[in-house]
This record gives sequence, C-alpha cells and structure tokens, in this order.
Amino acid sequence: MKISIIIPILNEAATICKLLSHLIQTSSSPNFIKEIIVVDGGSVDESRKTVTDFANTQKTSIKLVSSEKGRAKQMNTGAAAASGEILYFLHADSFPPDGYDKDIIQQIHGGNEAGCFRMKFDSKHWWLRFLGWLTQFQSKRCRGGDQSQFITASLFKEIDGYDEAYIVYEDNDLVDRLFAIDKFVIIPKYVITSARRYREVGVWRLQYHFLNIHMRRWLGASSEDLYRYYKEKVVS
Repeated sequence: MKISIIIPILNEAATICKLLSHLIQTSSSPNFIKEIIVVDGGSVDESRKTVTDFANTQKTSIKLVSSEKGRAKQMNTGAAAASGEILYFLHADSFPPDGYDKDIIQQIHGGNEAGCFRMKFDSKHWWLRFLGWLTQFQSKRCRGGDQSQFITASLFKEIDGYDEAYIVYEDNDLVDRLFAIDKFVIIPKYVITSARRYREVGVWRLQYHFLNIHMRRWLGASSEDLYRYYKEKVVS
C-alpha cells in the first residue's frame, strides 16, 4: 500500500517548499509515498510557480492541481486525483514526525483505517502547550485538522469524503463521522503545527471564537451559521 499526501494551499509561497522538503526528508522510504498532491485554491502569490519549480527538482512525484477555494473542496479534489490506497491530509503549516509514513502504514496493516497524530504548536505559550497535551486523549473533542488525517481511500469514498458545505469545521465533521462508526486511532507521535493564526489574532480571542464555533455546532448550528460567525468574528 502507498500513501497519497494531499495538501490544500492558498498563498503559501513563503513556506510550502519547506513542508515539501520535510515530507521527503523525513519519510522512512520513498517506496511508501505514491505522490504528494498540492491543491491550490486560487493563490495570487507565487505558490503555483514555487511548487512547480520545486517539483521539477525532485524524484518524488509532486503534483499541482487546481480547485475552488475552500479546504473541504480542495481536499476532495486532491482525493479525486490521488492514486494511493491511503490518503494523508495535511495542512500547509503542519509538519509530521520522522517516519510518519511508516507509522501510518503500520496502523493500516493493523486494521486501523483512519486516524491522526498528536499535535504540538510551535509556541511556548502555556495555553497552546495545554491544547497540544490534550491531543493524546481518545476523544473527538480533542481533534482538529492541524493533527493531520489519514484514511484509506476506500473508507474515504464510503463515507463520501469531506462535506463541502463546511467552510470551517470540515475536519471535525469528518472526525465526528469516523468516531460514529468507531474508525479512528491516534498515533502517539507529534505533528508540529504553526501557531501563526494565534499570533495574528491573539491567543485568547481566537480560542474564545473557536470554542464558540464548537458550542454552536454541538447545539445544532448549520455550516452556513458557523462560517458566518467565523467571517464576522475571526477573519474581519
């Protein structure tokens, strides 16, 4: 079995090559990676050229595909273009641990068709360190897209992939559905993810709004309501 790594991007020219290099250098074996698929949602910087130029220097297959903007749409587009038996969805600012590919394949061979890693932020802020500590627990309330997501292509198709109605909360929606059918495992190694959004917005302000989004979803808010709140309170 081989892995197709799927990375949605939007204006990530400054950092995407760092991630691509990391994925190649920290993989256990090039034989485990079928391809890396970078899904661009309409970047207006040099992201596309940067990815293409980097891909031309590598033996690992790196594909650039275009999609409508929206992480769920971009990840579904990447999955449709993938030829690996395992899909590994990764945010552009999240860096998996050494040997991540071997860890994922071992879980699949052990009968675990979906799951994620634990996560740490690249920050010493005590609250962000606490959030990272919580990711060790087998609870869907402690999950998020920054932890990355692996799933067999067959199971991804069976559950109809990401729900494109969600502009935010798309990762949690997928995890909720996987927990509902008892198809989720947490690998006890850490993805290191950027705290840049917290630095931009403010740790407490952003955390308050994220918790509000989760509470609204648990109380039955629609995907449109969640996105409206996010646009009003976080993005603006």
